[in-house]
Amino acid sequence: MSFQFSFRISNLLSFLKKQFRYISILLIILFFVLVNVVYSTEKTTITLMIQALEAAQWQNLVEKFERENPDIDLEIISAPNATNLVEDLYTSAFLLGDSPYDLVYLDIVWVQKFAAANWLQPLNNFISEDELKQFLKGDVEGGKYQDSLYRIPFRSDGGMLYYRTDLLEKNGYNPPETFTELINISQDLQAKGKAKWGYVWQGRQYEGLSAMFVEVLQGFGGYWINSDTLEVGLDSPEAIASVQFLLDTIKKGISPSGVTTYAEEETRRIFENGQTVFLRNWPYVAGLASKSEIAGKFSLKPMVHQPQHQSGACQGGWGLGMSKNTKHPEEAWRVIEFITSEDSQRDFILETGYVPSRKSLFNDPQIVEKYPYYPQLLTVVENSVLRPPIAQYAQASDILQRYLSAALTQTMTPENAMKKAATETRQLLN
Repeated sequence: MSFQFSFRISNLLSFLKKQFRYISILLIILFFVLVNVVYSTEKTTITLMIQALEAAQWQNLVEKFERENPDIDLEIISAPNATNLVEDLYTSAFLLGDSPYDLVYLDIVWVQKFAAANWLQPLNNFISEDELKQFLKGDVEGGKYQDSLYRIPFRSDGGMLYYRTDLLEKNGYNPPETFTELINISQDLQAKGKAKWGYVWQGRQYEGLSAMFVEVLQGFGGYWINSDTLEVGLDSPEAIASVQFLLDTIKKGISPSGVTTYAEEETRRIFENGQTVFLRNWPYVAGLASKSEIAGKFSLKPMVHQPQHQSGACQGGWGLGMSKNTKHPEEAWRVIEFITSEDSQRDFILETGYVPSRKSLFNDPQIVEKYPYYPQLLTVVENSVLRPPIAQYAQASDILQRYLSAALTQTMTPENAMKKAATETRQLLN
C-alpha cells in the first residue's frame, strides 16, 4: 500500500510539473498579447489652442470626433479671448522651439506671417481643388501664402451694411447702393426726426478700423497694398477720398463725433436701440438684433460704393493650419477634415450662429429655418475683399490705424495722413 501511495504521489508531482510548464508558457503568451493590445490601442494626442469662449463651444465637436476616432485624443487648450493675445501665445510657442501644438487655430490675417516664418505645413497635398471649391473663395484665398495653402476655413466672416427697413419703406427709399445715397437718406431721416444718427461704424484705433476701411477703399476703387507687387496705394486720390468720406460723416453730424472711439459693440448697441438708420458691422449682429427692439425692422446688404466701382466685404474668419513640427500629420489632418466638414460646420452654426465657410450651408434647410437671413449673408460674403495677405500685415495695419485715426480726429488732414501712411508702409515693405 505504501508503495502504491508513493507511486501515485510521484505521478501527481510529475503531472503538475508538466502542467506548470504549460501554464507558464500560456502566461508568457498572454503577457505579450496584452502588451501588443495596449501598444496598438495607445491614443495619439493632437493639441491646439483656442480662445476660452470658443473652446467651450467646441466641446460637442470634440466629443463627437473622439467617438468616431477612438485612437485620437483631441486636446483643446483654452486661451484668453483677446485675439492679439492668442496670436502672441502661438508666436511665443514657435519662437521657443518645438511648439506643443499640432494644429493652429488661425485668424485669417495671421496666415502669411506664420507661413513666412516656416511655422506651418503646406496642405495642398491633403485636399483636392474640387474640395476647396466647396468653400468660400475669399476664405480659401486668405489661407494661401506664395501659392501654397496653409489654412482650411472653418467659420467665415464679412463686413456688411445693416439698415432699418421700416424707416426706409415708410419714407419711400430703397436700400442705398452708393455713398451719396447713404448720405442723402441719412440726412433726410435725421432732419425728419426719425433717427438720431444716420450711419455708425468702427472708428477706434484698432484692427477693426483697418477692416472697416478696406471696404470703403474698395468702394472708391482704391487699394491698400498689392500683395503681388507690394505697391502701396494709400496716397492715391481714391484712398484720400475714402478717408474724406468717413470724416465728412462726422463733420455733417451723420455719424456721432464719438464714433472715433467706437468698436463693434458700441455701434451694435446704437443700432439695436433704434438710434441710427445704418450700421457697418459683422454678421453676428443679425442674431442679436433679431432679439432686440428693432426685431423684424432691419435687413442687411453689401456695403455701398461709388457708381463706377464695386463693393467688398472685408474677409474675416478662422480656420485650421497644421504645425510644421507636428509628429502626427496624418492624425492632425483627420482633425482638420472632421472639424471643417459640412456636418460639423452645420452642427456648430446651429449651436452658435457663426457664419459657415462652406457655401452649401447658407441655404441649408436646418440653418435657414433657424437663421432666415443666411441666404442674404451669402450674397455679402461671396463678394469679399482681403486685407493685404503679406507677412508684415500686423505692422502695416498698425501704420494705417495710426494715420487713419489722426485724420478722423482731425489732427492731420486726410491727404497728409495718407501720404505719411503710404511712406511708412513703403519703408516697411522695402
